[in-house]
Amino acid sequence: MNDLTRMLETEFPFLQGGMGNVSHVDLAVSVSEAGGLGTLGAGTLSPSALEKMVKEVRFRTNKPFSINVPLSVHPDVQKILSIAVQHHVPVVSLSAGNPSPYIKMLKKENITVMCVVSNPSQALKAEKAGADVIIAEGFEAAGINANDELTTFTLIPQIASAVQVPVVAAGGIGDGRGFLAALSLGAQGVQLGTRLVATEDAKVHSNYKQAICESDAHSTVITGRPYKKIRRLLKTAYAKQLLEWENNEMSAEEYNQKTNESYHIKGAIEGNLTEGHVNAGQVSSLIEDIPTVSELFKRMMNEARTVSNQLSF
Repeated sequence: MNDLTRMLETEFPFLQGGMGNVSHVDLAVSVSEAGGLGTLGAGTLSPSALEKMVKEVRFRTNKPFSINVPLSVHPDVQKILSIAVQHHVPVVSLSAGNPSPYIKMLKKENITVMCVVSNPSQALKAEKAGADVIIAEGFEAAGINANDELTTFTLIPQIASAVQVPVVAAGGIGDGRGFLAALSLGAQGVQLGTRLVATEDAKVHSNYKQAICESDAHSTVITGRPYKKIRRLLKTAYAKQLLEWENNEMSAEEYNQKTNESYHIKGAIEGNLTEGHVNAGQVSSLIEDIPTVSELFKRMMNEARTVSNQLSF
């Protein structure tokens, strides 16, 4: 155990990323039951839909779990946070926006607050505002990314040296080797996204999972740079079309429309990879199978221990 697992009351220092339309009840319960911290992604869910999910998680597990709230994405942040308070959700992660106005209120309700950051300055501000955990996410990560484009390998040691609270590494991690590397850089745990999509417990379309397993080093692309809305996607037919539209000077409004939730659902949930997009991190190239979450966590721990014992200097 370390400070992170003691704080979160988990067996393993593994966190589920707050993936909209993907971090649903089944996956969150599986992660928590396997010893990690399961997460419900608020995304753009209605408060009533999220509340129903929270109740279901509560019914299915007595293990800790969290809610991720993307601050600049959700239209009713205060209502979502009030649900967390009302139902005594033990952990809330805040991303995609300024967390400072919300941290004090959550901590007053004895909720552990994690903040997702992309650079040391953000980390210091979040810590000063009262964040309990800093999740440092590198540019390798799937989905919406920061404009900084800092890699996990360089970001983690900078932030670990800058703050006193536990740091969690995110972006590009999917096996025991990555986990061990994150620990060596100063993190106390890791957040997993794409690797959890490719598990039996993730209720996404099999086409999405299979496409991840067939990925290589060149299978993800960045869209949205012209609009300062960086997003890493699996290089599907739809992602290639997005890039073509960008090159033809598609407007920011059109880009936002063509990457909205409906297109993500079409790709990730319905499995239509020619008419909808799917998020995927660079770790996709390391994923070759679809285990259960429990199998994955045990494998990661065993691999980390094995590699650690094999290291020589």
